[in-house]
Amino acid sequence: MTVISSQEIEAYRAQLAAFPGALKALEVIEDCEGDLEDAAMSLAIRIGQEPQMDNSEWLDALTRKWRAVICKAEFRVDLSQGSIASVIEFLALSELLPATLATPMLIYAMKLGIQDFCQLLDAQSEIADRN
Repeated sequence: MTVISSQEIEAYRAQLAAFPGALKALEVIEDCEGDLEDAAMSLAIRIGQEPQMDNSEWLDALTRKWRAVICKAEFRVDLSQGSIASVIEFLALSELLPATLATPMLIYAMKLGIQDFCQLLDAQSEIADRN
């Protein structure tokens, strides 16, 4: 279980004020007492997805699926400094993933540690560059 505090939720509210979907996600996270996995599952069901695994496994799988986007160089600095707004904006404009799901996913990735989370992708890039 990955939990964020009410202070963290308030900080995210301030940085995501321009994104109604993200604010809705933060409300659900707050309703789930900061539990990101429970909130993500609830949000997924609300938008018509039917996850077929446990909450913690599903959020982890979703986050890993989006690793290539999350770990883009243009987003890494912001994410490593605790800001998810640039990635939320990118996803919202591209309509790739609703902000309601992107919000808990990005917070989860930051809780894992962006450097650690992106390390596998970096290693794969290094191998590809050598070949």
